[in-house]
Formats: sequence, structure tokens, C-alpha cells
Amino acid sequence: MPATYESAVSRLLQLGHELSSQQKFDLEHMRRLAKALGNPQQRLPSVLIAGTNGKGSTAATLAAIVEAAGYRTGLYTSPHLAEINERIQINHEPISNAEFAEIYDRVETVAQELVARGELPWHPSFFEMLTAMMFEYFSSAGVALAVLEVGMGGRLDATNIADPCLSVITDIDYDHQKFLGNTLPEIAREKAGIIRRGGTAVLLAQHPLVNDTLGREIMERDAHAINALKHMPSITPVADYGSHGAGARNRFPLHVMGREIIIDSPLAGRHQLRNLALAITAAEQLNQCGFRILPGHVAEGVRQTRWPGRFQMLPAEAGYPETVLDVAHNPSGAWALRAALSAFYEDRRLTFVFGAMRDKAIAEIAGILFPLAERVIATHADNPRAASAHEITELAAPTQTEIVEEESIPAALERARQFAGSNGVVVITGSIYIVGKALELLPASKVRQSV
Repeated sequence: MPATYESAVSRLLQLGHELSSQQKFDLEHMRRLAKALGNPQQRLPSVLIAGTNGKGSTAATLAAIVEAAGYRTGLYTSPHLAEINERIQINHEPISNAEFAEIYDRVETVAQELVARGELPWHPSFFEMLTAMMFEYFSSAGVALAVLEVGMGGRLDATNIADPCLSVITDIDYDHQKFLGNTLPEIAREKAGIIRRGGTAVLLAQHPLVNDTLGREIMERDAHAINALKHMPSITPVADYGSHGAGARNRFPLHVMGREIIIDSPLAGRHQLRNLALAITAAEQLNQCGFRILPGHVAEGVRQTRWPGRFQMLPAEAGYPETVLDVAHNPSGAWALRAALSAFYEDRRLTFVFGAMRDKAIAEIAGILFPLAERVIATHADNPRAASAHEITELAAPTQTEIVEEESIPAALERARQFAGSNGVVVITGSIYIVGKALELLPASKVRQSV
């Protein structure tokens, strides 16, 4: 019986979270699945984007630029905020429910046949299935370029069966140490696995240990490194060109391909400048891959970028105070959020709604963020990996910030609204699951005003 969208999603979720599987990561299994599907990834020009933070913002910006140049552009990201369809988009439009179900059936049938014949030792994982579905959808839909955000690591990630014309490395920091290693060099080596021999890598200078590791990996592959530093403006755009609070944008002049243009990005916060620099540099390099990207396309694509939940500022509306949503879920993301909050809301009272996965560095994140808050509402996402509100309270005790526990996100949002009043600001953060649920619950008109 053909799957419906609901049954397809249910079956995928039954496979479990990609990080909870006891199966070993093995790219050969993904290659076997793709081969049985006719290797759709080989018919698909692509860009791979790996890193710890900023992957999604960089991918969304690059995809918007390529779309502005008139190309049919696929964007693959993870995880999703509200609906799983968000992960697979063409020209800003998520895959439809009907197409999702149809392609799921196609991939599931092939996967079951491979397992039955002994060509796969077990059923493909949640992420392997979605990635195979993405390749199949983009290829059949005639996508001119697929911008692919790596799920985790790089070397053994399911997306890495693609043959990218460019590899992009965003900022690298500690995260997923259980799988990627306990040191920055170990993590960087895993991320560098997306760089092809003789290929081109776009990156920015960062931690010296990361720089050294990436440099060695690039030389060993005889690859060509492109430093996006030339597109890192020396100005502070928020102070010089932007507005403060809800509706603020990064806006600044920049030389692109020999022409000065105004970059006007809805992705606010100084940390986004690094992601913008990577996306713009990658767009320039696509001209060496047979594409035609002009300065005007860059400016228009950046302006049209939509990437909710990343320092997304919502205006006060319908009795709900001004709100900031940010999916910061590791210490480096927390530092970026802290810097942005200090720049935009230095003199405002902040009430945090915070929830996190149990395997994250909750105590360290709390130490970075909670001192900014007048009080914190600790809450719990509907996810088996989520820490309870009480666990968060205990881990955050050294911050000496007032913490109120609410086990449900709706109750936490209502409590935050009451605490913030008409002049305060509510900050919702700690996990993409918390932010995604909040976007569902907040007044629809309030959310629409921010995009």
C-alpha cells in the first residue's frame, strides 16, 4: 500500500535519531543505496558545506544567490524547525507532502530489497534515507545546483557521496565529540573529509589548531584553498548601517567581482558576517564551475535569504513582547548569541526560555548566556534526548540566575510573557526543537512580520 505523507514521516521517525543509532557510520552502505537508485547524486552539480556553526546560514544564503541568478536551486539542511519537508527545498519551496511520500516509497522499496539480498547489513538510517530521497528528488526535478549542508562531521556523512564542485568549511568548534573526536584537530579532520583531491575549498581563518589541520588536509589532497577573508567587512554594520531591535539587518557596502554593491542581509548579528563572507566567496567561485553569478545576483540573493530561528527578532505584537529566537545549542553558538544580544539589547530586560538536549554542554552554555537574563524559564522539548527543566536548573545553579521550571513549552512561553511585560524582551534558545515549537505557538502575524 503506498505511503501517505504521515505514514512516511512516522516510519522514518521509527528509525530513530541519527545520533542514537548503534550502527556504525559507513559511507559504503550509502553508496550501495545510491547505486541501486541509479546514482542520482552523480547527475547533480553540488556544493557541500561542513562545519560546527553557521552551516545552515551559509547554505541558505548561497542557495538564495544562485536562485537569484536564475538557476533552479536545491537546498538540503538539517534538522528542521517544524516540518520535515523544510529539509528538502527547491527555490525556497519545500518538497510537497505528495512528492515526499512518493519518493519515500521509491527509496524504501529499494532499501528493503538490498537488505533482503544481503547487500546491506541493516536498514538505512533516518538520515541516510532522507539524504537518498533528497538526491532522488533534486535529480528528477532537474535542479541545476544542490547546496548541501552536511549533517554531522563530513568524512562519513551521508551527503559526502556527492561529488561537489566546491567544498565550504564554516567555523569549527566542539560538538558531537562522541562521534567526531575530543580535540579540535580531530574534529577538523572529520570536517575536511568533504574536500576533494584537486578540488576547491572555501574557508575562513579561525582557531590556530583548526587552521593547521585544514591546511595540512588541503595540501595532502593537492586542493586549492580560497580564503573568504576579503569579503569580511572591517566595519561594524549594526552600529554604522543597521537598526537596533526587531527588524534590524546587516547592511554594508562590499566589493564583489570588482564592483561595489550594498549587501543587505536579514540575518542580523555580527557573527553572520563570517557566514555571509563564505556564501559570497562560494558564489564567486561557482563562476569557475560553469555558472554565471553577477554582483547584482549576489546582492539580490543575500537580501532574499530566509533562515528562521537564527537570531530572528520578532516585534512586540498582540500582547506578546519583543522576542528573539536563536537555535544556539553549543558553547560557540552561545557566545555568538551573547554578543548579538549585547549589541542589540544592552539596556533591555531579558527573560530567557531555555531548553536543551541532555547530551549538550548545558552547564557551559548556561554560564555564557544566563548572566544576561533577569530570569530564565527552563523547559523541556518533546524529545527523548531532551534534558528536563529540573536537570537544567541543577546544571545552571552556579550562574546564580533566577530559574523557573516549566515542563511544557506553551506554559514556558506564557510565563515568559508575564515576566517580560510590555518593555522586556523574551529570548528563546538552547535547541532547535525549542525554537521550532515556539514558532508554531507564537502569534502567526508576529512571526510573519519578521520575514
